[in-house]
Amino acid sequence: MKTRVVITGLGAITPVGNNVDDFWNNIKNGVCGIDFIKNFDTTDFKAKLAAEVKDFDPTEALGRREARRLDRFSQFAMTSADEAIKDSGLDLDSIDKSRFGVVVGSGIGGIGTIEKEHGTLMEKGPNRIHPLFIPMIIGNMAAGNIAIKYEARGVCTTVVTACATGTNCIGEAYRMIQNGTADVIIAGGTEASITPLSIAGFISLTALSKSEDPKRASIPFDKERNGFVMGEGAGIVILESLEHAKKRNAKIYSEIVGYGSTCDAYHITSVDPEGKGAAAAMELAVKEAGIDGKEVSYINAHGTSTVSNDKGETIAIKRVFGDDANNIPVSSTKSMTGHLLGAAGAIEAVICNKSIQDGFIPPTIGYREKDEECDLDYVPNKGRKANLEYVMSNSLGFGGHNAVILLKKWSE
Repeated sequence: MKTRVVITGLGAITPVGNNVDDFWNNIKNGVCGIDFIKNFDTTDFKAKLAAEVKDFDPTEALGRREARRLDRFSQFAMTSADEAIKDSGLDLDSIDKSRFGVVVGSGIGGIGTIEKEHGTLMEKGPNRIHPLFIPMIIGNMAAGNIAIKYEARGVCTTVVTACATGTNCIGEAYRMIQNGTADVIIAGGTEASITPLSIAGFISLTALSKSEDPKRASIPFDKERNGFVMGEGAGIVILESLEHAKKRNAKIYSEIVGYGSTCDAYHITSVDPEGKGAAAAMELAVKEAGIDGKEVSYINAHGTSTVSNDKGETIAIKRVFGDDANNIPVSSTKSMTGHLLGAAGAIEAVICNKSIQDGFIPPTIGYREKDEECDLDYVPNKGRKANLEYVMSNSLGFGGHNAVILLKKWSE
């Protein structure tokens, strides 16, 4: 019999809140975190909006010396992990550190440091590059630094699946505990990709919205949607075996009961227009949970606000749930946070846990024009109270990666 796995701690740094309570309250109230980019001059950029983290001082959580040794993506991860560990109530001195792990990923890693140090190379030469340049930029260093801080000597790994990264990290951590190789894992995703090169690259890919109205830029499932809005931040969750959590009388947010991971094997950036890969991942999660599709209470959609993604995900949901799809609320919180790439699924996992805890479905804000090809219940503009038993979170990444987790309201 496989080990049951529960979530006992949450941490988040997002465009609408630098801790879980502020983040969740703003999500419930439909607060938009999108604005004109302040991190660099966008005069020559066709896309000028992003969802930046506001008023973040890494020295408060990490100290000045440590903060200077980390790229922004690692700063976000370390700060969110600290909140999640504290929220979990874990006594780190009493747990078996050899069965304590970390699975935290990033889609892009330290691109801000890459750009900064490339400028140094061009202006001052190779002898002026920061001595920690390499460990600052590589994508596994968020996980590595978290493990060092908390002496997590079990598994320490990084999943990189573009926009599915955060969900895959949580799903793979779930598998490890489920299969008995760990008792506790810090899992999630982090991203800090609001930089000139990153934004320019996504503009060239024609992926970003060129809207200059923050409230009409990230508008998932709306007929006028025209691209996603870049976000940044981190989401971290603490996963534990049920036995470990109960032994220490931990508070439990939810139980993970299903995980699906598939590939479209279709195109490097476009989703399968028939939604087959995404549907397969959802079906795997539902099958593992052993439930009927109509029992799913809410789906937190990938919902990026691109034409092809939102249409393809809608088709995929219909493939899985059939006529019941019309009765399942589906919302995209990227309408508020923008798209955090590798951190998206992680902050959305935090949202799903708080949704279950509070019995509240967050809205898709900015929704105005109905698209006949996107015709589900997208919880437009205003959230709603509901008793949530099973909640699904979808993440679909470049490369055709699909990751889905299914959470259950905690009960014995």
